[in-house]
Amino acid sequence: MAAARSRERRLAELTVDEFLASGFESGSGSESESEGAAGAETRRDPDGPGGAPSASQHKGYASEHKDQLSRLKLRDPEFYKFLQENDQSLLNFSESDSSEDEGQQPHSLPETLEEASEEGDEDEDGVSRGLKGKKRDSVPVTLAMVERWKHASKQHLTPRLFHEVVQALRAAVATAQGDQEGAEASKFQVTDSAVFNALVSFCIRDLLGCLQKLLFGKAPKGSSRVQQPSSSPLWGKLRLDVKAYLGSVIQLVACVAETTVAAALLQHVGNSVPYFLTFPRQCRMLLKRMVTLWSTGEETLRVLAFLVLSRVCRHKKDTFLSPVLKQMYITYVRNCKFTSPSALPLINFMQRTLTELLALDTGVAYQHAFLYIRQLAVHLRNAMTTRRKETYQSVYNWQFVHCLRLWCHVLSTMCPSEALQPLIYPLAQVVIGCIKLVPTARYYPLRMHCVRALTLLSERTGVFIPVLPFVLEVFQQVDFNRRPGRMSSKPINFAVVLKLSKVNLQEKAYRDGLLEQLYDLTLEYLHSQAHTIAFPELALPAVLQLKSFLRECKVANYCRQMRQLLEKVQENADHICSRRQRASFGVSSQQAVDAWEKQTREEGTPLTKYYSQWRKLRDREIQLEISGKEQLEDLDFPKIKRPKLGDKKDEDRVEFKDLFDLDSDEDGTTDFSERGMPGSSGAQQRAEDEDEDGSSSSEASHLEDGGPDAEAGLVPLELWLLAQGPEDELQDLQLSEEED
Repeated sequence: MAAARSRERRLAELTVDEFLASGFESGSGSESESEGAAGAETRRDPDGPGGAPSASQHKGYASEHKDQLSRLKLRDPEFYKFLQENDQSLLNFSESDSSEDEGQQPHSLPETLEEASEEGDEDEDGVSRGLKGKKRDSVPVTLAMVERWKHASKQHLTPRLFHEVVQALRAAVATAQGDQEGAEASKFQVTDSAVFNALVSFCIRDLLGCLQKLLFGKAPKGSSRVQQPSSSPLWGKLRLDVKAYLGSVIQLVACVAETTVAAALLQHVGNSVPYFLTFPRQCRMLLKRMVTLWSTGEETLRVLAFLVLSRVCRHKKDTFLSPVLKQMYITYVRNCKFTSPSALPLINFMQRTLTELLALDTGVAYQHAFLYIRQLAVHLRNAMTTRRKETYQSVYNWQFVHCLRLWCHVLSTMCPSEALQPLIYPLAQVVIGCIKLVPTARYYPLRMHCVRALTLLSERTGVFIPVLPFVLEVFQQVDFNRRPGRMSSKPINFAVVLKLSKVNLQEKAYRDGLLEQLYDLTLEYLHSQAHTIAFPELALPAVLQLKSFLRECKVANYCRQMRQLLEKVQENADHICSRRQRASFGVSSQQAVDAWEKQTREEGTPLTKYYSQWRKLRDREIQLEISGKEQLEDLDFPKIKRPKLGDKKDEDRVEFKDLFDLDSDEDGTTDFSERGMPGSSGAQQRAEDEDEDGSSSSEASHLEDGGPDAEAGLVPLELWLLAQGPEDELQDLQLSEEED
């Protein structure tokens, strides 16, 4: 009884849905027990002998269910009345219906269930695709369809028409990428190249303008303000299609290889920036792709990609500026690992454009500059403390040097800036430490790069940096009078070199290029200080060093260049001294000194005038050198093979072999005066000819053979000794007369 009462209480607590699911069980104990027993029997023997339920069992189930419904009418008349009003079919249950339903095969669940997407059957790109995994028949796109869409869009673009065009573009992009699943799931199918070109051309040229007209109507004349697409009342209907369209455009940028098509596509992307700003996810994908093109694309694509980056960062500095700057800096470092004459202009382009983006916000620029300059200082400190080859290589490489040049360019371009002013001193210390790390002759090219960076930083910021000692020190360390050890085939390009080999240090081209670099660096630094009131004192060490060099150097070409530089520096110093004598203010008056220097800069000095002319000529020489190299690359010049000294001796031995054989064949009757004995007329004539040839090629003989008498003395001496025999008393006397 207690169990029956507990069942009744549980039955009373059931909800309507739970009660219907329980099969209208009765509250009486006997009935529930009998029903439980009957249910147990059916569970124990669900099938008959033949494997299928019997007809008597079906009939028992139907009658049992009718009895439950009749008991429900007595126990809960209100609920029974509710069923009569809302579900009459449940009460009109018959045994025939039960037998028919139960005679059918039972329903079995499929292995995988189909699920509808959450946002109203919309996929992540906002395009309706119904149930996932369901394939649809694709409609092939033709040129007539594209022309019809184009004509209808120009007349009046509708949301439905825009949706169809977007679907066709998605199918075209999927086909271009080789995405078979995406192409099959799309509503349209694009397989013809002519249709693809027509569709992409229509989207790039006309679709954006039609969309703008649909959203806002005619734009007001003279309005330069960018209109936000989300402010249009039709934005809710077009949002998902615009999102899908922008995603397709990004994918199209990644798969287009033709430069002209990619350039037109990037111009279209630049005009679509307001739409990209509405979707942060698509905007991040766009920025990532633009950074890749900015660093590795063709020259035109680099510029267009940077314009897109600049426009996005200008409109949303807080959101995108800092991540874009970080990604661009990392990409810059990765792409300047190797430097060549062809890669150097691209590296300079990345420096200038990255500086332009950093100038958008000085606060963000300070954060990035402080972080990355500190990283450079940490690498330099590790190299100075550990002094191992690995740590030296972490500093003396192109990536480190180009990073120093970048930050010097940033600070010099953004000056004057109160936010970046504190970074000038630590950056200058890092550059000077890089110069002093390994101050050997093999790293003179790296020193030249660092000196140029310091000169730029000092000139633009107005901060005095002691650059001149690092240039004048080279005059004292290199002996320009020493004859080079070997000739070089081509000059050394210091702009794309960091380290010289030991063979390069022995070449004549090394000293020629080094002196030219010293001339350029000295002139550039003194030109940056030519207007200052302290120029005579600042240039005094350079004047003394140049005078010392002219006294010691014996090479006419070197002396001529440095003498010209010395004259211009002294002329500029005299000009500043004459102007200082007419000044009426004191040295302690900083404002008066600044005004005086400003006036001197505007009027010009002899050194600045000379530098402007020299710069034009120098740039023209560089352009001619580059163009000449490009022209010579197509020509195939024959190679000159010079015989070695050993080969020449062997040839001489073969040529004069008969001379030595005469000693055994004849009885000493040979007239050696006719064969070239010293003192004979033939030998004197030959010696005079050799002296004339030796005077014209003395330098070549020094370089190739290592001595002045390698070719003119050794071979005749050997022949004469063998011909005269060991007891010739006049051998040394006649040889010394001929050699002297």
